[in-house]
Amino acid sequence: MKRRSFLKRVAIGTTTIAASLSPNIFRAAEEPRATGGRPATALDAAVRKDWLVRWEKNIVSDSRNRYCDKEMGEELGWQVSPFLNGFYYGYLATQDPKWVEALIDWMDSCLKRGVKEPDGFTGWPKGDGGGGESREYSADSLLGEAMMLRPVVLMAETIRTTPALAARWGDKAQSYVKLAEEVFQKWDSRDCWREVEEGGLWVVPAYGIDRQTGKWSAGYGERKTTGFSNPANKENFIGCWMLALHHATKKPVYRERAAKWFQLMKSRMRSRQDGKYFVWNYWDPAGPWDYKADGSPKHWVGVHPNGGYYGIDVEGIVAAFEHGLVFTREDVDRLIATNRDFMWNQQVAGAKFQRIDGGEPDPRWKNSPGVLWAALVRYDATLREIFVANHNPASWGGLAATPWFLSLSKS
Repeated sequence: MKRRSFLKRVAIGTTTIAASLSPNIFRAAEEPRATGGRPATALDAAVRKDWLVRWEKNIVSDSRNRYCDKEMGEELGWQVSPFLNGFYYGYLATQDPKWVEALIDWMDSCLKRGVKEPDGFTGWPKGDGGGGESREYSADSLLGEAMMLRPVVLMAETIRTTPALAARWGDKAQSYVKLAEEVFQKWDSRDCWREVEEGGLWVVPAYGIDRQTGKWSAGYGERKTTGFSNPANKENFIGCWMLALHHATKKPVYRERAAKWFQLMKSRMRSRQDGKYFVWNYWDPAGPWDYKADGSPKHWVGVHPNGGYYGIDVEGIVAAFEHGLVFTREDVDRLIATNRDFMWNQQVAGAKFQRIDGGEPDPRWKNSPGVLWAALVRYDATLREIFVANHNPASWGGLAATPWFLSLSKS
């Protein structure tokens, strides 16, 4: 399943596009309050029970596909991570250790299929590393690995700080954090991190494992100056992984890398309509590596007609805000205004959202020119009401979003 198919699938039957949404579980904070003084995440007990039953039936049934036994490359993110996130948030929402067991089962299956690469690091090569194909080489995907490892790192820290879980899985948790740090070292040593004037970001390398020799392809020698900057949604997924690593290890490098990306992200966001709303591009060139020989950018620049990508971006922005990085409450309020006052059709039942720039819907994504930015439901009663009224707990998007939302009242 390619990323666009993934986004289309999660947009059906739900207004949210939440594959790996992150509640504020990293630091103590008061629960944001809705009107009337109720917690923004409160849910009627009967509805909560119904959601849990429907969600569990769905994730147990869908997990029989065992994507963990077969996916590689970027598909580790789009196919495997929704289940890993579902298991992680499932534990947070229920405190049932069977969800810890499920995550370990899936992660260990992925680990069994990892291969040792020319520089000695473990990888899961497939395609060109950026979601496409290459005739010359096969490459790892930083995005796929980051999406896969983020919930694993978070679960590992939960295990390590919960005595009953640590007694059973403490060594396993430690091994997962060690693996995640090694994967970070892999991408860092492959010169995929780039410092730029406004911050920093990760690039897709223009090389991989030669299909004929099993060694690095010809592009390895130019790795410091070549590559392709990931679009914003992928950078935000990676940034959330950096935050998880910092939470688990307290090592400054992960927080610093995350901060530099979010600084760059914020520098690219533009205000519109007298500063009331935000808008930003799907992709922007970041350095010489993002231009062709004739000086033209390697990718089109503009607002993406698939609103799902922007839901992912907002997830990253909110995660940064909740970690005290770069973004402020004023920024969050402007995002709320953008999603609630500009994009939303002002109907709770059957809520629909237009594009972030108000542009015409693209026929390819006619059902998702815009989506509910679910990461904001903690901070606005109206967006929460829309979420509760429209969310399908047994949908693909609900694999992670359902227990995530239910876990908020426990965090």
